[in-house]
Amino acid sequence: MGSWTCPRQKVQSRLARDSLCLTQPPEPGLDFKALEASVPVRGEGVRRLQVAGSPGQEMQSTGNYLWHTDDLLGQGATASVYKARDKKSGELVAVKVFNTASYLRPREVQVREFEVLRKLSHQNIVKLFAVEETGPGRQKVLVMEYCSGGSLLSVLESPENAFGLPEAEFLVLLRCVVAGTNHLRENGVVHRDIKPGNIMRLVGEQGQSIYKLTDFGAARELDEDEKFVSVYGTEEYLHPDMYERAVLHKPQQKAFGVTVDLWSIGVTLYHAATGTLPFVPFGGPRRNKEIMYRIITEKPVGAIAGAQRRENGPLEWSHSLPITCQLSMGLQSQLVPILANILEVEEAKCWGFDQFFAETSNILQRVVVHVFSLSQFILHHVYVHAHNTIAIFLEAVYEQTNVAPQHQEYLFEGHFCVFDPSLSARHIGHTTARSPLTLFSTASDTPKGLTFRDPALDIPKFVPKVDPQADYSTAKGVLGASHQALRLARALLSGQELALRGLHWVMELLQATCRQTLEVIRIALLFLSSSLATERSSSMARMPEMPEIWELQRATELRSKLQTLATVLTKCSQDVAETQVSLSHLSLELAKTRDQVHEDRSTQQIQSCLDKMYLIYKQFKKSRMRPGLGYNEEQIHKLDKVNFSHLAKRLLQVFQEECVQKYQASLVAHCRWMREVQKARNQLRLAGWSVTTCNTEAQGAQENLSEILRRLLQDRTKGAEASPSDPSPHPSAAPKDLVAHMQELCEEVKLLAFDLQDNNRVIERLSGVPAPADV
Repeated sequence: MGSWTCPRQKVQSRLARDSLCLTQPPEPGLDFKALEASVPVRGEGVRRLQVAGSPGQEMQSTGNYLWHTDDLLGQGATASVYKARDKKSGELVAVKVFNTASYLRPREVQVREFEVLRKLSHQNIVKLFAVEETGPGRQKVLVMEYCSGGSLLSVLESPENAFGLPEAEFLVLLRCVVAGTNHLRENGVVHRDIKPGNIMRLVGEQGQSIYKLTDFGAARELDEDEKFVSVYGTEEYLHPDMYERAVLHKPQQKAFGVTVDLWSIGVTLYHAATGTLPFVPFGGPRRNKEIMYRIITEKPVGAIAGAQRRENGPLEWSHSLPITCQLSMGLQSQLVPILANILEVEEAKCWGFDQFFAETSNILQRVVVHVFSLSQFILHHVYVHAHNTIAIFLEAVYEQTNVAPQHQEYLFEGHFCVFDPSLSARHIGHTTARSPLTLFSTASDTPKGLTFRDPALDIPKFVPKVDPQADYSTAKGVLGASHQALRLARALLSGQELALRGLHWVMELLQATCRQTLEVIRIALLFLSSSLATERSSSMARMPEMPEIWELQRATELRSKLQTLATVLTKCSQDVAETQVSLSHLSLELAKTRDQVHEDRSTQQIQSCLDKMYLIYKQFKKSRMRPGLGYNEEQIHKLDKVNFSHLAKRLLQVFQEECVQKYQASLVAHCRWMREVQKARNQLRLAGWSVTTCNTEAQGAQENLSEILRRLLQDRTKGAEASPSDPSPHPSAAPKDLVAHMQELCEEVKLLAFDLQDNNRVIERLSGVPAPADV
């Protein structure tokens, strides 16, 4: 059996040592003694390095590397990891120095980590540079790649990540962990101790994060169908079967497969997404091990978290990520099924690595389309494959917004987007959180706004007495909640800005449609007026005994229809004009509100409080490392606690009064504006229906007029042929000016029909569903 206990990694490094650097690169071939040189230390001027064997024993070295014992990066049961330097180049590396306990392990266990690391070579696995020896006992030293960003655990312990990583950073982590783990499986290696403390962060040349798996002390080569019986790992991330034997020390003869890494990955990903462990008994995992075991073994199928809120209380299960999580609902909907299927106790129900890699790759290959829903007052992240059709994208939007595809209309940067459902999603174009697609629902929905947990509920209280360690922990918790308040404040303000901008675009387009509709109606009324005048003059010019009397009767019927059409268009024009005035007033109100939102400085006030609180927090962090505080230091500490509490109170006050209350007021106003916009759209839809009806009638009029004109021209031609020498006009011949005028009217009717058709397309684009036939 292998050794057990690998306590949570603790990062202990001094600020001065973190900035340690050589004044100039040493010459090639420079030996160890030559490094007894002066080096700058932040805030301390020049400080002399002490060599191994001198008083203090602060320096250690191998033939090619040296390090200071204060530069501790991490410590485990069998080894310690330090930040070191190459003696020749000054390059930073990490050295893993094994302690005496490590040599009590079997020989094959001791060399296993060396063998595994030599076998692996991947950008998401910490590189092994060399294996050297140090000290009189010739202790083995692994020289590895140095990751300046610390471990994922240290990243998650930062106050700003108290509720998990931002979405973009989480996706980077997921991509790196999946790629690194896939390389392990390709080489038949099982890690057996995957956790945030064993995932290092390297900052790339462009500032991007690169996460790498490290600490292969528990790793071993194992094929997919092989089993092992030795137990390694860390309690909170340990598979239930291994937990039972390693932590509870219950006798059982179970063998374990490679999928134990999947459970650890699931716990790690949940931790990274939320900032907390998924399975937490009352008092914590280390204090209540029996309840911890109950939680991880009694977990219902599909649940991804379980907790005991009070002592001896019931177990509560969760099938979703907490509301405080920074991941969008679009990503959560993709991630939660993966967590549910790798956090399964029964091996038969748990996914294998092949399915895990397939499903995570499915997420990582998707692109995100940012969609701001005006009907919800919420920004959505919609994850789709670029090769998916737009129809699939519209369905994905429906799943998140509950706006059916037939009710979805999109604007982008002030322009309507007409999507062909059969095209691929890559035709949608690039969007960002600041420049999303704006979704307008043609259905009448009541905006609900963003739901969130009040950060004040997550702020701990200081203990009355002076306790540097407790005060540091409390300040850290307060900072975490304060960062959450700042994120929410920015999200609430951004939501208002996007809503106002989207409504501004919609009203601009509606006003443009009003102007176009009024212009078309004006032309139609001019035509109708001209047609009616021509019909009256034609009737007066005709005698009852004229052979074209039946044509005149038809013209009279047409005149009645045209009068009715003119009345309808006049009423339609009045309605559109009223809508235009209403939209103008609404636009003025909207512009005033947009100016107020633009001038809002609440997020800057919260940031200012947060910056001041952070300075006090850093002082608390220093104080907790000291054995005790003097009287004056204690008084300053008390004042810092009071100031910190006042700043936190002020921050929450600004958040509630300047952010939340304004957001709620804007949501009420947004609901009213949306009703006004929907009303305007409905009026324009009715106007569109009326214009369509007028178009139909106008087309009918054009056909009737053309028929009358054709017959009159035929009669004119026949009359001219019958009496070519008769200078008097034939009684049945139509006057030339009347024929020409009717020809002109026919052409006007055709142009009107074209104008009406163009207007119909504009109206239909906004109105969506045509008005019912009985309107």
